[in-house]
Amino acid sequence: MSKVCDITGKRVRVGNNVSHANNKTKRKFKPNLHKKKFFIPEIGEWVVLKVSTKALRTINKNGLTETLKKAAKKGTLGSRV
Repeated sequence: MSKVCDITGKRVRVGNNVSHANNKTKRKFKPNLHKKKFFIPEIGEWVVLKVSTKALRTINKNGLTETLKKAAKKGTLGSRV
């Protein structure tokens, strides 16, 4: 299962662990994702989305339908919606 946010499109990033001796080893920065069930009143259905905490804050601020419209326009909306 991929670690990609359905709303924002955040995904795993790659970087370096840097030690005190300045040795560099590869590491992964994983997004803070949660599976969350949302109710869409316009269609009367529940939808399960994998969203980051930033996306949860955006949904709380702007509402689910508005956020889904913006994500669809941006092209980051997942296939489960």
